Amino acid sequence: MITMRLCLVTDSLGSLSFKEMLNTSASLGYESLEFGCGNWSAVPHLDVDELLASSLKRADFVNAIKNKGLEIEALNCSGNQLAPNEEGKEHQAIVDKTFRLAELLGVKKIVMMSGLPGGGPDEKLPNWITTSWPPETTKILNWQWNEVAFPYWEKTVKQAKEYGIDKIALENHGCQLVYNPATLFQLRSQVGEMIGMNLDPSHLFWMGGDPILAARHLGDAIYHIHAKDVRVERGLVGMDGLLDTKTTDRFSDRTWNFVALGCGHDSLWWSEFFSVVGMMGYDGPISLENEDQTMDQLTAVKKSTKLLKETLPRAFGA
Repeated sequence: MITMRLCLVTDSLGSLSFKEMLNTSASLGYESLEFGCGNWSAVPHLDVDELLASSLKRADFVNAIKNKGLEIEALNCSGNQLAPNEEGKEHQAIVDKTFRLAELLGVKKIVMMSGLPGGGPDEKLPNWITTSWPPETTKILNWQWNEVAFPYWEKTVKQAKEYGIDKIALENHGCQLVYNPATLFQLRSQVGEMIGMNLDPSHLFWMGGDPILAARHLGDAIYHIHAKDVRVERGLVGMDGLLDTKTTDRFSDRTWNFVALGCGHDSLWWSEFFSVVGMMGYDGPISLENEDQTMDQLTAVKKSTKLLKETLPRAFGA
């Protein structure tokens, strides 16, 4: 029986205090939580250093969650630990702390991103290669994979095992080496099945992919799912295409935007998506990640939650 559970990325309610977030999550029917630990998360609901330093603080943290009928689903340390500069070092430090905290909390799954190196050993900024022309792009990409990504992830998989971590779910985000099924399998074939996909449909939408077809191809390599929607903006995308460098706060001018569930793709689409991932054997969390800037956080989360309850292949109480 499929029992995909409702999970919330707590940054989605980052405007609320820890206590308010727990109360709201429980009242909305969530069953588990995904906590950001730094890097690209604002870390609204935990203090990593405090939890690492104090067993009493950890006990209080866990008990507060359990007392609301919730559990910790995963820790998220998404960032660019492969950046060829000080930011990369800072992001790696958060990865290390997150692994340590996972062991202390008994958390078995980490959500993160693959990282993106520079274009060569002397570069100071990341470089996302998206074409095979001009010819030097292929040389850059081969260097990124063979000289940086493969050695890093071979080492990181060993590190994760030492901390008792069972799975690392990499988000298919653009501007990362792993951004689709093909690149996930490229890494997985080298470093093993500790690595799987955090399948986020929203990113495939803005890159022109089909998340349902991706789910079929990924099969049991799906380790986590972020429920996040994108709306391709009619009247704008036709002129400028999906490659849009305008910042997300300029949502009225962009060719695509992150939106609450149902504001980009309707309940029929989401029903099919969840049905297909279930057919592929996925029986884990559906973790709502809200980044809709066109409405307040709580409204977006409530609307998205309503759609999840309507479309997940399980029954929810009244």
